[in-house]
Amino acid sequence: MPLAFGSAILALLIMGGASYRSIVVSTESDRWVRHTHEVLEHLQNLLSAMQSVESSSRWFVITGNEDFLGEYQHGTSRSNVEITILRDLTLDNPIQQRRIPNLGMLAAQRIKFSQSVIELRRTKGLEAATDLIRLGDGKRTMDEFRGVIRDMEDEERRLLVLRDAAAKQSLRRTRTVLFLGTILGLLIVSGAGCKAWRDRSKRTRSEAALRENEGRFQTLANNISQLAWMADETGFIFWYNDRWFDYTGTTLEQMAGWGWQKVHHPDHVQRVVDKISRCFQTGETWDQTFPLRGRDGKYRPFLSRAVPIRDAQGKVLRWFGTNTDITELQDMETALFAEKERAQVTLNSIGDAVICTDISGNITFLNLVAERMTGWLSQAAVNKPMTEVFRIMDAATRETIPSPMQQSVEENRIVHLPDNCILIRHDGFEIPIEDSVSPIHDREGRTTGAVIVFRDVSAARASALQMTHLAQHDFLTSLPNRMLLNDRVSQAITLAARRAKKVAVLFLDLDGFKHINDSLGHPVGDKLLQSAAKRLVDCVRAADTVSRQGGDEFVVLLSEMEQAEDAAITARRMLKTVAEAHSIGQHDLHLTTSIGVSVYPDDGMDAETLIKNADTAMYQAKENGRQSYQFFKSAMNVRAVERQSIEEHLRRALERQEFTLHYQPKINLSTGEITGAEALIRWTHPLRGPVSPGQFIPVAEDCGLILPIGKWVLREACNQARAWLDAGLPLVTIAVNISAMEFREAGFLESVFSVLDATGLDPRSLELELTESVLMKRAESTESILHALRARGVRLAIDDFGTGYSSLSYLTKFPVDALKIDQSFIRQITNAPGETAIVTAVIAMGRSLQLRVVAEGVETQEELAFLQDHRCEEAQGYYFSPPVPPQRFASLLASGVLEMIPH
Repeated sequence: MPLAFGSAILALLIMGGASYRSIVVSTESDRWVRHTHEVLEHLQNLLSAMQSVESSSRWFVITGNEDFLGEYQHGTSRSNVEITILRDLTLDNPIQQRRIPNLGMLAAQRIKFSQSVIELRRTKGLEAATDLIRLGDGKRTMDEFRGVIRDMEDEERRLLVLRDAAAKQSLRRTRTVLFLGTILGLLIVSGAGCKAWRDRSKRTRSEAALRENEGRFQTLANNISQLAWMADETGFIFWYNDRWFDYTGTTLEQMAGWGWQKVHHPDHVQRVVDKISRCFQTGETWDQTFPLRGRDGKYRPFLSRAVPIRDAQGKVLRWFGTNTDITELQDMETALFAEKERAQVTLNSIGDAVICTDISGNITFLNLVAERMTGWLSQAAVNKPMTEVFRIMDAATRETIPSPMQQSVEENRIVHLPDNCILIRHDGFEIPIEDSVSPIHDREGRTTGAVIVFRDVSAARASALQMTHLAQHDFLTSLPNRMLLNDRVSQAITLAARRAKKVAVLFLDLDGFKHINDSLGHPVGDKLLQSAAKRLVDCVRAADTVSRQGGDEFVVLLSEMEQAEDAAITARRMLKTVAEAHSIGQHDLHLTTSIGVSVYPDDGMDAETLIKNADTAMYQAKENGRQSYQFFKSAMNVRAVERQSIEEHLRRALERQEFTLHYQPKINLSTGEITGAEALIRWTHPLRGPVSPGQFIPVAEDCGLILPIGKWVLREACNQARAWLDAGLPLVTIAVNISAMEFREAGFLESVFSVLDATGLDPRSLELELTESVLMKRAESTESILHALRARGVRLAIDDFGTGYSSLSYLTKFPVDALKIDQSFIRQITNAPGETAIVTAVIAMGRSLQLRVVAEGVETQEELAFLQDHRCEEAQGYYFSPPVPPQRFASLLASGVLEMIPH
């Protein structure tokens, strides 16, 4: 046993020596492989630097761009560094050392040649530099340089083969010794065979497990989407997965060690090398983003991460890294940023305020308008509760309104704030607002928050109140107008019937006003009307109403009277106070008044009857000598008789051809051109002579004669327009007024279309003018009629706009082309310059709705100038021309432009 033991020890020593020799040979072989790869890599780097010198100088010659000289200088510096490194790496190889000086000389010659080309380009231009490149020896020098590089590469590969062969021979000898020693050891230790067998079995299983784990790792690593690699503790990469080679189109021989630099973008290589080198030295985890070149030559962005693999003592054994293609991620981030930027700019450009919250009701976003309206900066408001920043209350009750955001989120629907909502700004200032709140959903449809869009409606509400007031009150005296009076009379009648009281209506006409107005002018007349209105108001109780009907006519409502004599007392008081001198400027003016009185329920059961009977009584008071009042009596039928006479003559006027049409031109206020005409009916009675339209048209409407008269007007106007067009006159449109009775007639549309077909007039040349009251009665049927007219091409205009009572929403609902401002509003421009709000508002409204605005009744230069200043499109009136017969209008059309329009 001692001998066997000694022999075993000797055999083990021999085997250990052989194993050590094998390890030394293997280590030496690995070192020379790495050394060869390092020399080859620096030879490629040197060649790349010289090619950069060559290409950058050539591009400078072609373009003259000094930016290429930076790359030229960088290539020059790199070449010097790489030659120095190669000189140090080949110190043990005399053959390579002899080639290094020749390599440096050729590099210097090529750099000197490039410098000469650059200087020649700077001094003598492109052609001279190009000739030097073509005729010089730069190409020959570069070819010799490449030849030396190839020779040195071949030498390194030759040495690698020789050293590899020597290493293999040494390993074979070592294996032989190991084999013999193993046999000897087996014979010596055969007595301990069982134990050795067990140890070998255990080692075999461990090796198999290791190979299985390595196989699993290889399978896993080759099937992940990332490009993976592994390096030793120094950073020398010795393994890549298949995805790396599939993407880069390279081989392990090309990539081993630091060969990965070849597929990195030149602009990023040094940054990556510096960063990963520090991590390899410190053992820190590494991640960085950089572009990698694919097999197609294109670069794509990658996120690279590397982690150290440590032993039980924490020493770094290896490095494992992955490179993830983040092209799509960057594209998505770019698109997301662009979309977010567009949304931010859009939200900050709109006129409405916008606030967003999360699901908890905390603010996530305010646009600029919301900052201004709430008084909160976005930075201060974000993450605060909505109720703290957006405080709202009811304007009427002054009670806090719950946040609509919570309701919108809980019910998952759009909600709106109640009417009369007020926003309390951060500084306590109150702003009336309107809003809508919508829930915000994620991609799965889950509610994640809410967005509220709101706006300041201060101006809109003030404008609406002003428009309402102006629609119900006289512009000159601010007294209730006819519409408001009718409403109040109806209310007073209802209340009086319930309480068994009386109601009186007083109709007043100022005697002598027309003379004062004509002699002293409209300004004085307007002030006189205002003075009379104030005195009338002072004569009645607060519960009573004084209304101006127009001109010099006023109507007074006395509500809840005990007896009719109470009205007489008020009438006498009014006669007295109106008759006192009115001091207007330098004038002491005197007026009298005539008053007619009607009493509910004796003289009528509704507002219309009471006012009409009071009007009748007023005319009786005038006939009785004026400056008096007269109660209505049923015998007062003088006006009724007159009306009956007009009706009888009207019935024969059409068949006797007593009607004619006159035409008033519409003028473009920018060019002075005649853009159209309004057809106006005239009646010349064989005995009475001319009868005012104001006298016979109301009678015609009351008795139904307006239907045949209207049809005659439409046909006559279309015939005349067709005649003018056939004569070559530049008529654009002919406008015809349509009464409520005509518009509501069952065959109205057929009648209009029949006239157009019979006369041959282009429907686009016909414009029908209708009042607001006509349009608003039975709005649904109105809409269908208007759309039928529009479909045929007929134009539509709203006549006397602003005098009716309707919702302005019909302007967007009905297919209207034009708004005609009533002449009573135009008169304000001259008579009450401070009361032109309606004219300005209508012009602005029409322009915003893209409707043509026509001013009626323009009579002064001042009115024209005002309309032009406010960009009113068209006008008509006596300032331009009164309504004229067809022959005279034809002459106006022939002239084309009215010279009184200032341009």
